Amino acid sequence: MTDQRATLIDELENAAACGDLARRAETLRHVADLFIQGSGTFSDEHLNLFDDVMQRLIDKVELSARALLSVRLASIPDAPLDTVRALAQDESIAVAGPVLSGSGRLETSDLVEGARSFGQSHLLAIAMRKTLSSEITDVLLERGDQQVVRGTVCNSGAAFSEFGYSTMVQKAKHDENLAMSVWCRSDIPRRVLIQLFRDSSAAVQIMFEAQDPRKSHLIREAVAKASGKLLRESRTTSASHAEAASNVQKLFAAGKLDEAHLVKFATSGDFDATSVALSLLSDLPIELIERVVVQSRLEQLLVILKALDVTWATAKAIILLISESCPVANDEIEHAFVTFNRLQPKTAKTAIQFYRLREKATAD
Repeated sequence: MTDQRATLIDELENAAACGDLARRAETLRHVADLFIQGSGTFSDEHLNLFDDVMQRLIDKVELSARALLSVRLASIPDAPLDTVRALAQDESIAVAGPVLSGSGRLETSDLVEGARSFGQSHLLAIAMRKTLSSEITDVLLERGDQQVVRGTVCNSGAAFSEFGYSTMVQKAKHDENLAMSVWCRSDIPRRVLIQLFRDSSAAVQIMFEAQDPRKSHLIREAVAKASGKLLRESRTTSASHAEAASNVQKLFAAGKLDEAHLVKFATSGDFDATSVALSLLSDLPIELIERVVVQSRLEQLLVILKALDVTWATAKAIILLISESCPVANDEIEHAFVTFNRLQPKTAKTAIQFYRLREKATAD
């Protein structure tokens, strides 16, 4: 061991003294060859020797030599730890990438610390590891750009915390591909899938259904039940709803509830009165009306309004009321205008008759 140390140190000192980058790189390659050939048989003293020599050399060689060393050490189970850490912290992703994505020598604490300070290319390399603990994915999801977040979610060996689940669902709202990646994971808790489905656009929900119709059906039912329960609880405990319902029902009983009152309720921002009025005028359950309004189901709302034979001005006032809590884009309103004008009253009345039967069957 003493002779080997002396030989390596002499070779190291000679390479460093000559100032020749090629000579230093050749020395590093030779040291790496010696280590790889004996990997698995070294004592701690041997490992410390190689670690010391390699660290002294990697500071004195060009990028290509460091990158090659990183590739060679990434898959070695007993690679010199401090050398691997030094390579992982290299500013060049060509050097850091192989060990960040493949070295088993790096511990969770090394990766978490690095993920908090590295750039996006380094984070992406970490996201490609075979396994990722929730401590690591928390940082990747929080700091990572779109590519890093997708890579993390698509990693079948990644584990996630409650913070991780919440973060991925939030970011999936604005990224259809990410939403599909979350949806396709087999380990995502049901409650997270419900939140993902509920927060996704109609177009993304259609993609979910195409990918897994059975799962989509179950989640849709869960979303509907959860929404219905929340609406029912808020309705029964709301003094403002009770007052609005009483006033509107009196108007209806007296035969005075008409389109003018509907417009007045909507333009004044009275959600409760508008919902109760729509329910009474259409003879549809208040539960259905509230789901349509709260979940911004514009097409279903337009069918109900067309069946009531109201004007577009009234329909738009109710859409604007919806947009106060669930923003509706201008192009959506323009599309709704076209749909409303094209829809025939007879078709709409047939549709709400179907709604009545469906709600009755669900209640039964």
